[in-house]
Amino acid sequence: MSEPRLVFFGSPEFAVPSLRALLEAGYRVVLVVTQPDRPAGRSGRLQAPPVKRAALEAGLPVFQPETLREAEAAERLRAAEPDAFVIAAYGKILPQRILDVPRRGSLNVHASLLPRWRGPSPVAAAILAGDRESGVTIMEVTAKMDAGPIVAQRRVPILPDDRTATLEPRLAAVGAELLVEVLPGWLSGELRGVPQDESQATYCPLLRKDDGHLSPELEVVAAERAVRAFDPWPGAFVIYRGERLAIWQAHIAADPPQPLPPPGAVLVAERAPALAFRGGILVLDVVQRPGGRRLSGRDFLNGERGQLAPNFA
Repeated sequence: MSEPRLVFFGSPEFAVPSLRALLEAGYRVVLVVTQPDRPAGRSGRLQAPPVKRAALEAGLPVFQPETLREAEAAERLRAAEPDAFVIAAYGKILPQRILDVPRRGSLNVHASLLPRWRGPSPVAAAILAGDRESGVTIMEVTAKMDAGPIVAQRRVPILPDDRTATLEPRLAAVGAELLVEVLPGWLSGELRGVPQDESQATYCPLLRKDDGHLSPELEVVAAERAVRAFDPWPGAFVIYRGERLAIWQAHIAADPPQPLPPPGAVLVAERAPALAFRGGILVLDVVQRPGGRRLSGRDFLNGERGQLAPNFA
């Protein structure tokens, strides 16, 4: 076949390795579709998605529609005359009228071993669930979210201290590598997708800001996983002295006091601040007050001058 014309859909940092891998492999990316620039930080200044920045550095045209449901979006995509769409964490579901545009179809790079963890937050979901491995799936795209036939998968172990911030870049690199391995065979029709086992499907929702709240009634194992899963977004936190105290790193106390204090108690363990959850004690290694910088647990304790509030919520 002649040199295929690809349109790439992606927005966050996870998608950048896949875009760059396509370009390094010599593929012709005729258009990059990404989310609109959004306000960020305290200043509220508009910030471009990482994929947009990567595309502009490569001299590629960029399309940032607010929605793909308008006729103008389909017209712009048809004008690119794509043979295939390649999608990696674009952030929106493609309606059928858009999926019908490319001649060959669409491939998606998804950060889980489908059908486990369909949805927008598969990396955090795997850590929260205590999964021992994750991986990447290259799948054909259908109208149903993350339910298309599987073209290829590659497994990646989840390390005991992995956070979303450490696991996701590894998955992004593996996904980019696997994408360029399978793309030639898929484009030629020699490689075909295998339907997913619907009975094994699990789902993960879009994470919201308040999902990071660690209730005192959580099991301590779940609280520790949440700290790792919610880094960098939305960030784990508790309410301490009436305000959010962000928890960026923590570990379960190996030798907690006996009897265990009730859930919600604040104490000192291992010469650092600690929180009592159901079944154990979470020692705070790195924390952050609103508007402040990140502090080690011991520096935070020193700032409290030994007078910790008795409870958190």
